[in-house]
Amino acid sequence: MEHDDTREGLRCLVTGATGYIGGRLVPELLSAGHRVRCLARSPDRLRDHPWADRAEVVAGDVTDAASVARALAGVDVAYYLVHAMSSGKGFEETDRRAALIFAEQARIAGVRRIVHLSGLTPAGVPEHELSPHLRSRAEVARILLDSGVPTTVLRAAVVIGSGSASFEMLRYLTERLPVMITPSWVHTRIQPVAVRDVLRALVGSARMPSDVNRAFDIGGPEVLTYRQMMLRYAAVAGLPRRIILAVPVLTPGLSSHWVGLVTPVPASIARPLTESLRHEVVCHEHDIARHLSGPPGPPIGFDEAVRLALQRVREARVTTRWSSASVPGAPSDPLPTDPDWAGGSLYSDHRELRVDASPEALWRVIEGIGGENGWYSFPLAWAVRGRLDRLVGGVGLRRGRRDAARLRVGDSLDFWRVEAIEPGRLLRLRAEMRLPGLAWLEMSAVTDEDGRTRYRQRALFHPHGLLGQAYWWSVSPFHAIVFGGMARNIARAAAGSAARDPQHTPAH
Repeated sequence: MEHDDTREGLRCLVTGATGYIGGRLVPELLSAGHRVRCLARSPDRLRDHPWADRAEVVAGDVTDAASVARALAGVDVAYYLVHAMSSGKGFEETDRRAALIFAEQARIAGVRRIVHLSGLTPAGVPEHELSPHLRSRAEVARILLDSGVPTTVLRAAVVIGSGSASFEMLRYLTERLPVMITPSWVHTRIQPVAVRDVLRALVGSARMPSDVNRAFDIGGPEVLTYRQMMLRYAAVAGLPRRIILAVPVLTPGLSSHWVGLVTPVPASIARPLTESLRHEVVCHEHDIARHLSGPPGPPIGFDEAVRLALQRVREARVTTRWSSASVPGAPSDPLPTDPDWAGGSLYSDHRELRVDASPEALWRVIEGIGGENGWYSFPLAWAVRGRLDRLVGGVGLRRGRRDAARLRVGDSLDFWRVEAIEPGRLLRLRAEMRLPGLAWLEMSAVTDEDGRTRYRQRALFHPHGLLGQAYWWSVSPFHAIVFGGMARNIARAAAGSAARDPQHTPAH
């Protein structure tokens, strides 16, 4: 399918639209007049995004050639924004296989350009000395550049933006530790870049001339050490000056666990971030500005990028977060109501209470659960469970919420993810903690035949093997405390908020 660039926008495919950058790129492309198609393993996770009705969403996976071929049909520009963040075995092979499939199918489909966001690799460091994650990202970039399709690879170091993993790591380390003993990588020179500049480069790359097939370094106007970044963050955030003492004994593994202990970023994601800081990551060329369409504009400085990110955090306008992307290894099995579950073990804990409030008041409490609002029962038990999850490499309880009041399908919510939401009625969460089985928590606000508001809650668990069976029966004695207390406290909170609302009329 041929398009006249001068008359209409391009047709763009975005992979990784459920992730941090992809979820922000789609509305930018739409605003630039392009038509957007998203390839997603779970299309429902894009359903509640503000731009969902303006973009086409197709189901598929980058490791499945047939679904990639269908997604690329008629596409002008293909954005490849996926990579494995897992530290488990086999992620390099998965990255390699996915990139080879995407490159081949893009060539067959006649795609005009591939645009890929990669990591900035240190100059002069042999590839075998790089971390596995940086080595894999460099390999993926080579595969795409050798695809026969004109390709733009944008290589960035630390991305500063509300909700990015790099920003959250910087933010929590600086805010929570007025005095800190840090790994030696705090003295590594880094060239951070504002997320707005990353998005501008991604959008502008769509219209690069067909003879451009290369990688570009992208960065902000300043080169800083991580120590300087923490001190500058503290100044912008209005915090007292931080005392930072570096020691050489923390290995990348220990560093990632240290970051996981202090920040919401789990060790499995912190490790590739900290490993990338072992070597200097500074731009060696600034050619990208000559190749972008539209007015270039100066890149955003570090202090301004931090200020903009903090403003979005404080105003609860964080559109995507690092946790938007799926957690490697997290369950994504079908709902317990699917036919495939027939005959399988599925344990459940049901609670139902009458609530002296309107369904709307009850729903506000349900949708506001988690994060700073907590889980309405036995906070110590939830905190301990979260810590145990972190110790075994899980995400723990500190991912929080993207928005303090509203949820959408695909949002992370502490160690849960929103699997289904029917506004005003039903919220279903799927557990992403480390468990010997699959677990869901479902909460709903309904009106019974007498017109009274009722709160219904059920916890579901599908055990894996004998260990899963043992786990369920070992924790079931505590369900009355944890789940029973949750149901009572949610009902009480809804009634209390309704009583404080002078416009409230109890349901009868």
